[in-house]
Amino acid sequence: MDEKISLEAISLYADAYSEKVLKGFFSSKEKINGQEILALCNVQQINLFIVRELFRSWKEETRKLKSSYFDYEHPDVKEALENFMGVLSRNISIGQSYFNPLLKKSVSQTLMVIFDPYDFFSMLMTGKNNKLDVASFREEIKYLKVNKAPLERLLERLEEKNVEEISGNEAFSYLDQILEEVNFTPEDVEEYIEKFSSVLPLDPAQFYVTKTPETFVVAPTPVQTQEVKKPEPPPAPRVNQPKANAVAQPVQQVSSLNDKLGNTPRVSMIDNLQKIFRIKDSLTINQKFMFTKVLFHGDFELFSKAIDDLDRQDGIKGAMRYLEDNYGDWDQESEEFHEFMELVERRFS
Repeated sequence: MDEKISLEAISLYADAYSEKVLKGFFSSKEKINGQEILALCNVQQINLFIVRELFRSWKEETRKLKSSYFDYEHPDVKEALENFMGVLSRNISIGQSYFNPLLKKSVSQTLMVIFDPYDFFSMLMTGKNNKLDVASFREEIKYLKVNKAPLERLLERLEEKNVEEISGNEAFSYLDQILEEVNFTPEDVEEYIEKFSSVLPLDPAQFYVTKTPETFVVAPTPVQTQEVKKPEPPPAPRVNQPKANAVAQPVQQVSSLNDKLGNTPRVSMIDNLQKIFRIKDSLTINQKFMFTKVLFHGDFELFSKAIDDLDRQDGIKGAMRYLEDNYGDWDQESEEFHEFMELVERRFS
């Protein structure tokens, strides 16, 4: 793939968009109520995410209700609290300074689910400590209107199995199957672009970082330049050192993969400087889908094992030997192969 979503660009647009909306609404009012929130933006998903944040806040507050004298777990008490929440929801009143962060976060989340749904799915499924709580997940998707179908099907599948909690990896595996079954295609973005642009011009291209034709061998270039400037004698013994022949076989194995990477557009200079400490932690859900489907023939368990094995390697040579021994039949001309290798090189750079 030659483009990557920019969270910074998403945040910058969300800030600017929110400022215009806030300025327009609070120029004549001091506070906003619930009904006004639901009609605030012409992109309804933003309004729903604001309500979701308010609901989350309420849930956090009720979790703090503990007492040595009162039973907050009693069904009657829980019912009363739910009724109380209904009353509160009809009496929302928020000043601009408190509403500002709610709006900005909701705009950012809306942009993510529209333009990068796979990573948005990942955020929902990962949860705390890579765990998905089914009850919380059910509440979350009540407020989702864009690209919702795969998550609804995932919830149905989890409920059919009477699952209350599941690991993020297991949830991803289920969702991967569902996306294949329904042949999921993200919703068309043109309508949303038009609605956003009516408030603040939106060019989706600004949300993506385009990878430039740079490679991971850029860093050694200054060293090579310095060597050329040295007197002629030093290079000769380096060529004839005995150790060069001793390690000829492993070096050739490494280059057999790298040779395929040299002439293909790769990541930008900024990416070159960003070493990753674990491949597993740096993968987006989009990459997980892509690598599992194309490189590992749809076998998510095999993909997960390979990532864990690679992260345990001591260096780039060991990683390359592992790939040569286990996955030497990969199509080394494919974009998926190159993107996977970029992550491996960044891990051991």
